[in-house]
Amino acid sequence: MKIAIINGPNLNLLGKRETGIYGKESFEAFYEKLKASFDAVEFHYFQSNVEGELVNELQRVGFNFDGIVLNPAAYTHTSVAIGDAVAAIPAPVIEVHISNIFNREEFRKISLVSANAVGVISGLGLKGYELAIEYLIQHCTG
Repeated sequence: MKIAIINGPNLNLLGKRETGIYGKESFEAFYEKLKASFDAVEFHYFQSNVEGELVNELQRVGFNFDGIVLNPAAYTHTSVAIGDAVAAIPAPVIEVHISNIFNREEFRKISLVSANAVGVISGLGLKGYELAIEYLIQHCTG
């Protein structure tokens, strides 16, 4: 099974920025643990701070992978283009947020991506990525 993990802006700073919200572990360190935990999965990881690059990556992997774990970060609330890209691809997408977006500022409670995602996991820290992968393994093989 092939699963892509796509992270949006500022997630390259995990472990360094706002550790009270996002934790102290870098995504790279967490990603190594994920690969070890799910050794039957072929993973691909992509992170960008640029909206168009995220759209390009969704289109690139969305026709060739069994599932996508997407954390669009701040673009969740602003990007029609990312929401449209998720709608345009056949790969199922699980939207993941490290923080509970519904327990933060009002503008973060609106997602332009969720309507096109299979599901949304919010507020469970990095554990949300693991849960998304488990879902994809159980429900989206084929």
